[in-house]
Amino acid sequence: MATRTLKEAVMHDHREIELFYDQYKKAVDAENKDKWSNQFTWEVARHSVSEEIIVYPLFEKKLGEEGKKMADKDRADHREVKTLLARVESVSVGTPEHENLLSKVKDVLAEHIKDEEQHDLPLLESKLRTEESYNAEREFQRTKALVPTRPHPMAPDKPPYETLAGFLALPIDKIRDLFSKFPKEEEVKAAKAKAGI
Repeated sequence: MATRTLKEAVMHDHREIELFYDQYKKAVDAENKDKWSNQFTWEVARHSVSEEIIVYPLFEKKLGEEGKKMADKDRADHREVKTLLARVESVSVGTPEHENLLSKVKDVLAEHIKDEEQHDLPLLESKLRTEESYNAEREFQRTKALVPTRPHPMAPDKPPYETLAGFLALPIDKIRDLFSKFPKEEEVKAAKAKAGI
């Protein structure tokens, strides 16, 4: 994969999250809705924790007090999303309650993504040297492979405690993932190709 900046990597994740929600909405039967809902949740969970471990500390380090305010607001957005996603997991797919909860998640994420892409990430990138951004992107990608795949709204959302909590939750999440339905890899690739991602 070509080298990307941190901003490009985060924005790429945002496009995938939006795509997975759209695939959920397009699904016409409960089985496919379940698969895409799980894919959406899986990606949001991994992305959120990776931002909290890699991106938000950079906000605080590189942008001072403004960066701390940005990170605090973004962490609050993530807590709201994780709380809603935890509720999503407790209701049956295909029910109006499931649909409404996922719609609320999408609404919170849409505003969060807009703020990050229009304000937070450009501001951070302006303070990072190119090599710093590339290195942060690599850390972001590595972190996504090691973090929980389910929402944990009560877990700490700042390193180092979040990192420890994530490592403790990961094995349980992975076991749950084994018993959950997800789209086949070919389905995900086809959806991404069609969307130009």
